[in-house]
Amino acid sequence: MEPVLEARDLTVHYRTKRGPVHAVDGVSFELRPGETLGVVGETGCGKSTLGKTILGILPPGTERSGSLKLRGRELLEVRPSEYRKMRGEELALIFQDPMTRLDPLMTIRDHFIETIRVHHGDISKTDATERAAEALRSMGIPRSRLNHYPHEFSGGMRQRIMIAMAIVLKPKLLVADEPTTALDVIVEAQILDILRDLKRAYSMSLLLITHNLGIVAEVCDRAAVMYAGKFAEIGSVDDVFRHRIHPYTQGLLESTIHLQTKALHSIDGLPPSLLNPPSGCRFHPRCPFAKDICTREEPSNVEYRPGHFAACHFGSDFL
Repeated sequence: MEPVLEARDLTVHYRTKRGPVHAVDGVSFELRPGETLGVVGETGCGKSTLGKTILGILPPGTERSGSLKLRGRELLEVRPSEYRKMRGEELALIFQDPMTRLDPLMTIRDHFIETIRVHHGDISKTDATERAAEALRSMGIPRSRLNHYPHEFSGGMRQRIMIAMAIVLKPKLLVADEPTTALDVIVEAQILDILRDLKRAYSMSLLLITHNLGIVAEVCDRAAVMYAGKFAEIGSVDDVFRHRIHPYTQGLLESTIHLQTKALHSIDGLPPSLLNPPSGCRFHPRCPFAKDICTREEPSNVEYRPGHFAACHFGSDFL
């Protein structure tokens, strides 16, 4: 079965006066139909840049290379005008903070009508309103709220509206960038339930970008651990959580607080500057197991189990 999304040696560099920022540096993965892939890592590791690259919303002048295909179509060759048509119908994005994405001067009805008619200009306002009401109903929001403004909703309700706007055109791929960061744990759980239901109802693939390992464990089929612009490890959620290989993955999981936690753990040091990333393995300045080869040679991405890859010179030692 053809992947919905396929990246091969994808590289994204931002141009700055001090030189290129290596935000995504040689990333490869596949996302299959109906699958959820969680991309997890510390702030500044390149997760959001990966999402923006897929959606084609990078700043002008950003350098991209490698390959990124959506259902066999090379996205790096798509013109901006074509990309605008693809967003909504083929791929959609759920933003981290819905209040910054909703116009405070427009009703929720107007937001939906604008979104739908950009792609289907011949549809009437009445039919567009019906589609909007159906999408909102699937999020548990009654039709009577269509004429309300964004400020009249709670944070959780606004995020539901953003999800409804993302799915109203039934895209094949949904990118969710930190969709629950600003929400309390109860509302977060509700949003995660909605995302799970969407997968089943619409048979869409989901790329979930987050720093929350608990969310990945609950919602995702596979997990990709990202560090300094690269994937340190990728595999099924069970493999990554129960049989982790890369020391960075181990550090992240040991830093997670749970009911059995008796002492707090953290990874020493800070993520490197992507203007001038470390030579060799990018994690070596913080790695408790680093040896001389780690400072000199970049580790290969090795398949230790079927579908379970890690980039570590000594990965077999952690099996």
